[in-house]
Amino acid sequence: MKRSVYGLVLALSLTACKEEPRGKMEPIPRPPGMKDAPPPPEAAPAQAAEPPVDPSKVVLRWKLTAGAPTSYRLDIERTGGAPEEGSSTRKGRGKGKEKPAAAAPAATLPDALTYALERTDSGDYRLRVIPEGSNAEVDVGTLSERGFVLDGLQGATRNTATLVLELPREPVGTGDTWSLGTELILSEALGAQFQAGQPERRNRVKLASLTPADGGEQVATLEYDISEKLGGTVHAQEAPPTSPARAAEEEAEAADSENPRRKPSPETSASAEVTITGRGEFLVKAGRWRSWEGTITSVTKGGFPTAALQVPTGTMKLRLSAAEAAPAPAPTAQPQQ
Repeated sequence: MKRSVYGLVLALSLTACKEEPRGKMEPIPRPPGMKDAPPPPEAAPAQAAEPPVDPSKVVLRWKLTAGAPTSYRLDIERTGGAPEEGSSTRKGRGKGKEKPAAAAPAATLPDALTYALERTDSGDYRLRVIPEGSNAEVDVGTLSERGFVLDGLQGATRNTATLVLELPREPVGTGDTWSLGTELILSEALGAQFQAGQPERRNRVKLASLTPADGGEQVATLEYDISEKLGGTVHAQEAPPTSPARAAEEEAEAADSENPRRKPSPETSASAEVTITGRGEFLVKAGRWRSWEGTITSVTKGGFPTAALQVPTGTMKLRLSAAEAAPAPAPTAQPQQ
């Protein structure tokens, strides 16, 4: 009996002295009805690699060096007289003679232009357009890397620069086409007397071929097919009356809609069409033209407002060639002290 009691006391003492290791954490039981936690999110898939560049396409860009302008000379040859620049006429009252209406100034270009392209220290692309002649005024504009005219040029100067400098935005392959930022007829300059119809436009440049050359060079041959046509009617303006008495008489006649002497305002049809064709060979690796030639033809009929034309009337042949150096810019006058 004593041995049994002694064994029981020993067993209880050993159990009481046993300690759990310090720092051990027991899991907290989940409350009844609570759903299991969602599994941890999977790692995001790696970003897809960009598709490889199509070896059949090329990127056409100007390769300019800071402080070293690249210069071209554009020769402009007029091959014929200007087509009809329809200037409306009006009869002088009481004299039986016709007097030409005041003609708006038309776009003009010199016989030659020099383009000086340069990259500034800030990385911007700048263009100086230098007309032939010592007293000619120089136009300065800014370009994008592909030769798109950003600002600084207007009218015929801007259109010719766009033709020979602007390159496609995206990579292109043989047979691909794109458009240029030309504006050949300016609708805002038509005037209130001209009622325009729907314009017809075609603006396409095509990469006709891509051929290898020496030194790993590639020659991209570009073909230009651009045209713009606009027609409408011109409302002729009546000449002023010869005297105040006659003015009152004309007002009375105009107010009387049944007066057989009342005549409607005369209208004449008028139109203008500009067509551009060209061909150039661009060196892809060197980033410059090897050759460029084109033709611009502009025709007006029936008194079309010449102020709306953004190229000279007539036919011009254009030929671009590399120039050794651009004329130095005119010195800026220093203010007097």
